[in-house]
Amino acid sequence: MSILKRNSIIILSIWSLFQLQACKAEKEEQAPNIIYILADDLGYGDVSCLNPQGKIQTPEMDKLAQSSMVYTDAHTNSAVCTPTRYGILTGRYSWRTELKKWVVTGYGKSLIKPQRSTLASLLKTQGYQTACIGKWHLGWDWNGVDKGKDSVDFSQPIQNGPTTVGFDYFYGFCGSLDMPPYVWVENNQPTMVPIQVAKRGTSNYAWFRNGVCSTDFDHEQALPQITERAVSYIQKKSKDEKPFFLYLPLPAPHLPIMPTEEFKGKSGLDSPYADFVIMVDWVVGEITKSLKANNISENTLIVFTSDNGCSTAANYKHLQSKGHNPSGEFRGTKADIYEGGHRVPFFVSWPAKVKSGQSSHLVSTTDFYATLADLFQVKMQDNEGEDSFSMLQSMGMTSTMPQRESMVQHSGHGMFALRKGDWKACFCPGSGGWTYPTPKDVEKMTEPIPSVQLFNLKKDIAESKNQYHKHPEKLQELRSELKQIIENGRSTKGAIQQNDGPVFWPQLKLITEDFKK
Repeated sequence: MSILKRNSIIILSIWSLFQLQACKAEKEEQAPNIIYILADDLGYGDVSCLNPQGKIQTPEMDKLAQSSMVYTDAHTNSAVCTPTRYGILTGRYSWRTELKKWVVTGYGKSLIKPQRSTLASLLKTQGYQTACIGKWHLGWDWNGVDKGKDSVDFSQPIQNGPTTVGFDYFYGFCGSLDMPPYVWVENNQPTMVPIQVAKRGTSNYAWFRNGVCSTDFDHEQALPQITERAVSYIQKKSKDEKPFFLYLPLPAPHLPIMPTEEFKGKSGLDSPYADFVIMVDWVVGEITKSLKANNISENTLIVFTSDNGCSTAANYKHLQSKGHNPSGEFRGTKADIYEGGHRVPFFVSWPAKVKSGQSSHLVSTTDFYATLADLFQVKMQDNEGEDSFSMLQSMGMTSTMPQRESMVQHSGHGMFALRKGDWKACFCPGSGGWTYPTPKDVEKMTEPIPSVQLFNLKKDIAESKNQYHKHPEKLQELRSELKQIIENGRSTKGAIQQNDGPVFWPQLKLITEDFKK
């Protein structure tokens, strides 16, 4: 072999190796696919890796946790459904909208304004294909709804739904599975006109409101149907060059609690709720298996969390008799200002970039917006992600953006709390939600209880000792910060923004006026 030929072969080999390394580097730097799985009313204590004393086993969630950064101090921005969903998608506290408490109905109008930036619209600027499959529960405008729900024309497209706030594709329904109308919508078009009325089952677990229902809508099959659509979407988009974002808000284990036949009795706890949690665990497994089957698991970022704590509909008394507490070690349930209302499982998995481990960093469900902006180095405008802080640093990645140091929490009745460090100030007497003492319980009391509560969570995670009278300076510090966050229209740095709706609402009284002693 001539020297010239040998040198040519060597040069070609070096070039091929260089190309291989370049391709590998390019592949590693590809934008990740993103999947956000949002369970509905799943308690912190319902995930077995977070609650070793619990009796519900969730092997698929546990497996995902093993490859994730697991946040043990993660919170929803509200203790009920709609507000949390708003915060996730916009990076803004929901109480800044016209919705000051509770949720929108199945016929409620869109809560997200058309000009408001969302996770989906942000990712579209980065070349993403975007989809939402599942429970929307942020309102949209049914045709004819202005004249009342009986005047809705289901043959006509909806307005101001998911496709108007950044999603290329949508398949799902308007509210919770216990809220009519029970109609599937694909993109903007109802798949069928409802011609029947769905009536709730006799079991308390299977409760839902009576209302119109299309013949292709089966409450029990809703979760499998959503899962099938999601898996199909992943399979299809895995073949495209563009990355995808799949927002997957599940309707379970929320009411109506209806596990399918193969999951009934699977928990061994004589509890449809526990069986339904196991079915949600199955969904997580179907998604992760689909990623592996399509060879995209390494560069897919998965967020798994819940929209609030477990509901009282789960029948806590029965579960506790079996040795299981859906809230784990925390006080309260869904809707409460207490930790059980809003402290949730929160896993972030991205094998190519995020190391697995555990973080005690304080995070909110509003924080994913700023995290993505940080990841893609997108400068947020003053009217974007007003209450969102980047999580990149706590995920072990490089970031110069400030981290979250405090957090506003909000109950179903619209009561406020501020968490900062070990301290949490609740500006309400009682739970502000569904557990004793509720606002109605407080009204009936002959002996008044303190109108504010102060807890040191490091020393008292059960929130059993109100310290407001021992640390008035700490209470005043948190009160002042909360007042500023409300008045500034933001909790991040930037130009002051306006809150929507009334400037003042009753829930603010304990923050803006002197405390009752």
